[in-house]
Amino acid sequence: MTAEIICVGTELLLGDIVNTNAQFLSRELAELGISVLHQHVVGDNVPRLQALVAQAKARSGLLVFSGGLGPTADDLTKETVAAAFDDPLRFDEAQWRKIIAFFARMGRTPTENNRKQAMVPTRGHAVENDHGTAPGAWFEDGQGHCAVLLPGVPREMKAMWAEQVRPLLERRQNCTIRSRTLHVLGGESSIASKAAPLFEGENPTAAIYCKTGESEIRVTARAADAAAAEALCEERLAKFRAVLGDAAYDTDVPGLAWTVVRALRERGLHAATAESCTGGLIAQRLTEAPGASEVFGYGFVTYAEAAKQTLLGVPEELLKRYTVYSGPVAVAMARGALAASGAELAVAVTGIAGPGGALPGKPVGTVYLAGADARTGQAYLYRLALSAYREREVVRARAALWALDVLRRMALGLGQPGARCAAADAAPDTWDL
Repeated sequence: MTAEIICVGTELLLGDIVNTNAQFLSRELAELGISVLHQHVVGDNVPRLQALVAQAKARSGLLVFSGGLGPTADDLTKETVAAAFDDPLRFDEAQWRKIIAFFARMGRTPTENNRKQAMVPTRGHAVENDHGTAPGAWFEDGQGHCAVLLPGVPREMKAMWAEQVRPLLERRQNCTIRSRTLHVLGGESSIASKAAPLFEGENPTAAIYCKTGESEIRVTARAADAAAAEALCEERLAKFRAVLGDAAYDTDVPGLAWTVVRALRERGLHAATAESCTGGLIAQRLTEAPGASEVFGYGFVTYAEAAKQTLLGVPEELLKRYTVYSGPVAVAMARGALAASGAELAVAVTGIAGPGGALPGKPVGTVYLAGADARTGQAYLYRLALSAYREREVVRARAALWALDVLRRMALGLGQPGARCAAADAAPDTWDL
């Protein structure tokens, strides 16, 4: 089956609202093995929407709409699609009662124009909405073409998709479809060069999605039952892990912080952070993960030199001799975080996030990242060259991600590739990179 996504709303064209619905729907359709041929955004203009619906219907078997189901005069998606599918709308008393009840729960009374939202297809059917006032709609023309209409409000649209639309499409696919997502540190081109053959094949399929400092590999399989589909996914994932090694850090998690927190909890470890240029971003990421309070108690944001001295015990002479942007200071910060927190593991970051502040031999994007392990007495130091990333927030985000990976590697006893390693109390010159 092929599909097209049509998002309706002048506010989308004007850029007043970010179109996250299209991204969500594309990924969901891909998981179902449905190829998305086109994405469209069209304003609240009936002639343009009519023309677009006719073109999309001629090309694709499934049209997925988002937006234009409200009560106002310019919400005309349902009427336009009904005409294209030659399926007149009728007033549905049951849907109207649901709308009245929804308003009553909010202490309000619907207005006359809300009756418009209770219009449903005659041959098709309503798509139930238990999260708002606008029911969706399902149209079919008997020639293999169908359309599903969903509200533009992301919260409502996603809930209706999960509860109503996805199960319907799974039944029409006449098979069980499962997807798994492997999270991998590193860029898309590097990963693809190592694992190119694993992205070939139709069942399971594998697709890569690039993010800041990492990528996601989504493996999707179809089979007669869930167990068989899961087995196909796991077989392909195992091959990816074998090729990518410990850069493949987890499967089906929201992000690296979740992996780190779980690793710490399973091993009874605690972590502390000491941050300068990242300004608390590492601590923020950690505390987004459930269970972080069990393993993370201290996060030091020591932006000023005085704060590094007072809170982390970084010697003044060290700051004067090497500057705040240096390996010796990063290691001293990590050691200080261990001492102040009593944690077994600590990471520290200091550097030049930009746009100004460059020093001779240390351009914007130079970041020093240290990890310290109280169990072994070892410290690890990286000098990150992030100068290619001009935006301040990108430099900070990449540094935070790298720091989380250093924590992961220390917790799991993995190597620290590319790091300088020595006793944490080694002479400062040891860390002068």
